[in-house]
Amino acid sequence: MSDTVLLDRSDGVATITINRPEALNSLTVECKEALLDAVRLVSADRTVRSVVLTGKGRAFCAGQDLREHLQLLEAGDPAPLRTVPEHYNPLALALAELPKPLVAAVNGPAAGAGASLAFTADFRIAAEGATFLLAFAGVGLSLDSGASWTLPRLIGHARATALAILAEPITASDALEMGLVNAVVPDDRALVAGHELAAKLAAGPTVAYAAIKESLRFAATASLPDALAKEAEMQARAAATEDHRAATAAFVRKERPTFVGR
Repeated sequence: MSDTVLLDRSDGVATITINRPEALNSLTVECKEALLDAVRLVSADRTVRSVVLTGKGRAFCAGQDLREHLQLLEAGDPAPLRTVPEHYNPLALALAELPKPLVAAVNGPAAGAGASLAFTADFRIAAEGATFLLAFAGVGLSLDSGASWTLPRLIGHARATALAILAEPITASDALEMGLVNAVVPDDRALVAGHELAAKLAAGPTVAYAAIKESLRFAATASLPDALAKEAEMQARAAATEDHRAATAAFVRKERPTFVGR
């Protein structure tokens, strides 16, 4: 894996860190490919029970590396025109469909695709100094990395439209008020708080978490009868697990359940 992305696995928690602090963790082709590789690795790793996504240094992710982008455009290279279907779409889908809880520890500015990727997480913990900026319109582009799907579901159509078209940054406190983040913490505690939440989730019923995530994704575009059928399917899957049987017995005995992820 490229050193533009760091991957650490410990006690059931995988931490994926975008590692280009000198460029505010902006995304080059190399970085995007390494990030997708890391997400796919932790998705398939049965020892990983929850995931933290963060950035190295003072930024979460500034989005597309526009220096590389401009160089390719000026050279007549068609690669920049392919980066959405080749890089951002697979990455957003892999994050959104991760079969284990995903926590974005937003330690600083999240802009463009960086903000979009944070929106794919199940939980967002933001540092007090963090900001979110959908910068696409400012450089004459439309949305990518799933923001058109995730953002309206997080904060509603009207607010999503305003953030996307006006392309103005919002503070962590404003993001908390509109439901875009789950918590705001001191600047030096974003990653710590993200890890604390991820550790709590890693100790939980991870098979059930995966089923819940799949149910919610499906229901977002389904009719009620179809959503009910999906719930029945996911409930049957979860009910057949060792976790469900053990937790039910623990509940009856008034004991604390231990979840093993199967």
